[in-house]
Amino acid sequence: MGRTLFGTDGVRGEANKYPMTAEMALRLGAAVGNYFGRQKARSKRVVIGKDTRQSGYMFEYALTAGLTSTGMNALLLGPVPTPAVGLLTTSMRADLGIMVSASHNKFKDNGIKFFGPDGYKLSDQVEEDIEDLLVQDISLAEVKEIGRAQRVDDGLFRYVERVKSTFPQGMRLDGIKVVVDCANGAAYRAAPEALWELGAEVISIGVHPNGKNINEGCGSTHPECAAKAVLEHGADVGLCLDGDADRLILIDEKGQIGDGDQLMGLLASRWASEQKLAGGALVSTVMSNLGLERFLNSQSIALLRTQVGDRYVVEQMREGGFNLGGEQSGHIVMTDFATTGDGLIAGLQFLSEMMRTGRPASETLNVFTPIPQLLKNVRYGEGQSPLDAPSVQKAIEAAEQQLQGQGRLLIRKSGTEPLIRVMAECESDTLLTEVVDGVVDAVVEASAA
Repeated sequence: MGRTLFGTDGVRGEANKYPMTAEMALRLGAAVGNYFGRQKARSKRVVIGKDTRQSGYMFEYALTAGLTSTGMNALLLGPVPTPAVGLLTTSMRADLGIMVSASHNKFKDNGIKFFGPDGYKLSDQVEEDIEDLLVQDISLAEVKEIGRAQRVDDGLFRYVERVKSTFPQGMRLDGIKVVVDCANGAAYRAAPEALWELGAEVISIGVHPNGKNINEGCGSTHPECAAKAVLEHGADVGLCLDGDADRLILIDEKGQIGDGDQLMGLLASRWASEQKLAGGALVSTVMSNLGLERFLNSQSIALLRTQVGDRYVVEQMREGGFNLGGEQSGHIVMTDFATTGDGLIAGLQFLSEMMRTGRPASETLNVFTPIPQLLKNVRYGEGQSPLDAPSVQKAIEAAEQQLQGQGRLLIRKSGTEPLIRVMAECESDTLLTEVVDGVVDAVVEASAA
């Protein structure tokens, strides 16, 4: 059948529209219950977390119904960050972890992400096998073997303690003023609590979720909100999380924004100097800035690129035995600490570097000079992808010829939204704008045709 339902990060879409319906969630729950039941499930346990979207209740209960109908026992965590699900899947000896979240998307969307018993996201092959089960008759449990569901009250506490344990022993955040923007999402309790318990003075924003305001004008997709708060409060640094807290954008004391590339460069350089960088390489995606690659190479650190998606970064990290990777968008994966991107742990690693060196955030974050990069998104409707249009192909070829020897062009479909992403990198701002706009115009015309 192939993977048609799953994207780059689970199943995602607008709530109450295919594929994000309660009916599909129920069938998915039953299908994964069947799949992991066939794998001789150890405990028949499944942990389920969610972010703060109103539709999360619907999907949480539908998944639970599907899972318990196949004999699996559901442990409901409530609102917790995505990395908490990866952590608790292993620590609670579950066979499966599920996170109900659409990450940085607007509240109307939702998604379902799956973690295996090792705490890592499922592979493409496993997702394909699960999709195959969806079109087959689901094997239901006998009445006496129907699973149970129960709330887990200490899941958040377990996660916060794990996060704090990644901070250097004996180090404190006393005297540091931190703005943390939780995007009205899954970390609205965990992030401020962990930072405060480590000694920081915490200014919390985006911590009043109402089911509909997740990522709305706040969080990693709108870092200007935290930047304003940093300046208003005279804070030392700002941490911007997204709706499920698996990514981080940093703000320095001057209100300047730093992306994942700068943080990865900082960590890779530091870990390499301490001989803690496994394999002498950083794993990132094709989106990472050329300036990062040049900086790493100057320190004899390799940059290994994957397709976009933190799960593909993690796959290469596991295959090659690397312990640091991530994305420019703020997913920072440190497998010494977690099985997936964790914005809060990444933030603590940055804060520990500030404390260790005594340097302000602006100096700590300014690791390399990025090459000018321009990214534009074009939304398209249902039907054939505009990338298949001859006019778009011609525009892409022309852009590549213009950039030859001067930069690079990257065009891809989003794996989570109906968007075409057009990105170019070049030291000439004029040429950069010209090539990106040329391709964008062609995509817009093809989408309207």
